[in-house]
Amino acid sequence: MAGRIEARLKDLGIELPAAAVPVGSYVAFARSGTTLYIAGQLPFRDGVLSHTGKLGQTVSLEEGRAAARQCGLNLLAQMRAACGGDLDRVVRVLKLGGFVNCGPDFLDHPKVVNGASDLMAEVLGEAGRHARSAVGAPSLPLDAAVEVDAVVEIA
Repeated sequence: MAGRIEARLKDLGIELPAAAVPVGSYVAFARSGTTLYIAGQLPFRDGVLSHTGKLGQTVSLEEGRAAARQCGLNLLAQMRAACGGDLDRVVRVLKLGGFVNCGPDFLDHPKVVNGASDLMAEVLGEAGRHARSAVGAPSLPLDAAVEVDAVVEIA
């Protein structure tokens, strides 16, 4: 029987991707006690970056939010992998860190990272509400528009 969170995903019409394999000298997630640290996720969809470029220049605010949402889907996929396939083990998303590829005049970082934040609350309910950072970066790996990492409490 599917768990509560898997049923919620189905109700929302969301199919999570497979958890991405690290492309560098790091692990996708690390666990210490009940705390799960998830490495930064880029907006990969089907093995391809869905959004590249700089917010406020070649990427619109709406596209940036969509990129952050895709990062959030990839974070949920990593959570599922770390929890042995059982997202009901997620107690709470404690913190998201959002990095926005943008120029110095872009000021809407929080609006962009809301794409990931809103997804967490939509899927996980109150357990998805979290503390957060949303910062601008002059560049991100592979020219990704957004990168998001997470700290999560699990059972």
